[in-house]
Amino acid sequence: MTNKKLPSKREIIPASSKTVSRKRSTYTDEFKRTAVARLHLGQQSASDLAMELGLGRNMLYKWTDKIDKRAPDQDLRGAGRPAASELSEIDQLRLKLAKAEQELAILKSSMRT
Repeated sequence: MTNKKLPSKREIIPASSKTVSRKRSTYTDEFKRTAVARLHLGQQSASDLAMELGLGRNMLYKWTDKIDKRAPDQDLRGAGRPAASELSEIDQLRLKLAKAEQELAILKSSMRT
């Protein structure tokens, strides 16, 4: 038996000079509900369905959990954070203070090293 050295990942897939930036995909509630309904039918495995739809299998399971926990007519997305203009002055000051404290903690940790 001979010891063959396998090529490294860099030898197989050469690094490109340009970095590829991927934009996060967004899906409509209707698409998510349809995908979950197809998963519940059981005609395809979760892996095959995810590959066909061009997403990860774990995403199908996340959507399934979210849809099962909500009412059929309820939106899947949350309300989100209110706009800064809608916050009270106290809430705006609290956000600024939290940001300043975080920046200070980062500066202190960089001074120690």
